[in-house]
Amino acid sequence: MRIDKDLVAASATPLVLAILAESAQHGYAILKRVSELSCGRMAWTDGMLYPLLHRLEAAGHISSAWGVAASGRRRKVYTITESGRALLADRREQWAVVAAAMRAAGLSGPGSAAAAAAAGAAGAAATRAKPQDTGMGNRQRDPRPLGWPRAAGWAAPA
Repeated sequence: MRIDKDLVAASATPLVLAILAESAQHGYAILKRVSELSCGRMAWTDGMLYPLLHRLEAAGHISSAWGVAASGRRRKVYTITESGRALLADRREQWAVVAAAMRAAGLSGPGSAAAAAAAGAAGAAATRAKPQDTGMGNRQRDPRPLGWPRAAGWAAPA
C-alpha cells in the first residue's frame, strides 16, 4: 500500500518525536521503528527522515550527539528535548481530534490504516509475524499483529 505524501508529511513529526520519547535513537533505528509500528506498511527513506531531523534539531525539539555503536561505527544519536516533549503533547491532542473525526466519518476500523497504526503502536511488543500460506507452495510473513482480523481482499505486502 502506498501512503499519500500528504499523510506521511502530516504524521512524520509526531511519529519521530514519539519514537524519540521512547529512547534516544540513530536515524536507521528510527526508520526501522516506523516500519515496525506500521506493520511494514510505511517505508520511509533517508531522504525523507534526515531533513526532518535537521529541521527538528534547528527548532530545538531534538538534540544530537555523535556516539559509537557496538559495531564500532560512529552514529549520530538523536534525543528529544523538553521543547520536543511539549510539541509532542500538542500534536497528540491534535491527532486525537483528527482521529475522532475520522472515526465519526466511518474512516477507521478493522482493516483501516488508522486501526493498523493504532494496533501497531499499542501492540508493538506483542507483534509477531506468522507464516501465511499463499497457496503457491511458498510461505510469506504475515505482518499483522496476532489476532488482527483479515479484511476482505487483504493481501500480504510484497
